[in-house]
Amino acid sequence: MYIIIIGAGKVGYFLAKRLCQGKHTVSIVDKDRVICEETAKELSILVINGDGCDPKILEEAGIKRADVLAAVTGDDEDNLIICQLAKETFHLQRTVGRVNNPDNEHTFSELGIDVPVDSTKIIAKIIEEEVSFSDFVNLMSFKRGKLAIVRVDLPADSPVINKEVKDITLPQDAVLVSIVRGEEVILPKGNTVLKPGDDVIALTLIGNEPQLLSLLAGKL
Repeated sequence: MYIIIIGAGKVGYFLAKRLCQGKHTVSIVDKDRVICEETAKELSILVINGDGCDPKILEEAGIKRADVLAAVTGDDEDNLIICQLAKETFHLQRTVGRVNNPDNEHTFSELGIDVPVDSTKIIAKIIEEEVSFSDFVNLMSFKRGKLAIVRVDLPADSPVINKEVKDITLPQDAVLVSIVRGEEVILPKGNTVLKPGDDVIALTLIGNEPQLLSLLAGKL
C-alpha cells in the first residue's frame, strides 16, 4: 500500500518505520524543517516539509495515488481538517486520525474519519485486559460508534457453561466472533461447547452490551 503520514513526531516516525519494514511505500509530512531533515536521514522515504492542511502539500505527498492517510500530529484540529481534506477533496477511501483529547473521539467519528485512534483509550483497554478487573471489556468501537467488539470472560457459574453455541439465544444484532481458550483460538460453530474461563469475543450493536453480559456472564 501507499501510505501518507502527517506528523513526523515520535508517533509518526515510528509508524513510518514500522510500515516501511512491512514493505509498504510511505511518505511523511511535517511543518518542522529540522524534524524533516532528521527523519530523511533515518528513513529512506519521501519526506516533505510543509503543512498537511494545505491541499498542495498533500498533492506533493502523492495523495492522488495513496491508499491510506494517517494524520498523527499533536493537534486534533489539524488531524480532523487533514482527514476531511483527504476524503472530501481527494476522495481517499481510508483515513486514520490520531485523537489526542479523548473528548474529541465522538466528533472525529461523526465527521467521517474512518478510524479515530484514541491512544488514551487503547492504553486503558490494555491495562484492563492485563489486570482483568472486569469480566467485560469493550475492545473497540467502529462504524461511527454504532458497533462494538467486546470481550466477555465466562465465570464458572455462567448460564451458558457446557451449552452448545446453537442453543444460545444471543441479543438481536450480536454475533460470536471467536473463543479464546488458554492458548487456543476457536472459531465458534453450532456444536462448539462453551467452557468456564473461556474469553468470548463478540460483535454487537452499541447499547446491547448489558444484555450480552447478562446472557454470557449472568451479570447485569
